[in-house]
Amino acid sequence: MAELRKLTDNVSGYVAEAVARQIRHQLLGDDLRRHEEEHGPFSDEELAEARAKIFGSAGTSTGADAA
Repeated sequence: MAELRKLTDNVSGYVAEAVARQIRHQLLGDDLRRHEEEHGPFSDEELAEARAKIFGSAGTSTGADAA
């Protein structure tokens, strides 16, 4: 708890936002898995386009760092 207080005065709000972010992340992952089950795996081109939209040109590299 002391470590959280170093980050924010609003611990409750900070935790609520962290939980909401985790739920969004999980729901997105579920949607992506469902899409791949219905349409097959994403192509390298689709993944590169998604990275570019999310991260800009810096996110177009391949490999483990881009995941």
